[in-house]
Amino acid sequence: MNKDTQAYNDSLPAEDKAICDVLAQEISRQLSNVENKIWHAHPVWFLEGNPVVGYSKLKNSVRLLFWSGQSFEEEGLQKEGSFKAAEARYTSPVKLI
Repeated sequence: MNKDTQAYNDSLPAEDKAICDVLAQEISRQLSNVENKIWHAHPVWFLEGNPVVGYSKLKNSVRLLFWSGQSFEEEGLQKEGSFKAAEARYTSPVKLI
């Protein structure tokens, strides 16, 4: 995991950190050869310079955001914004398993 992403996760309360650690590990496993950095204060993974997926701590959850997520046929993703993004929100790392 990128050291800045690890620092972001480490700065969170324990339950949110657990969620973010699982997200970072799974994203990195699926996208092993892409750039990961902090972008607009949140961990984001880039493919050929374009943001693909990232997550951020919200007030009551952790949001996983896919920039082109509306084109996916995955249950549990909700439209986000006026572009093609889609999101899922998590309140417990158990829901990620």
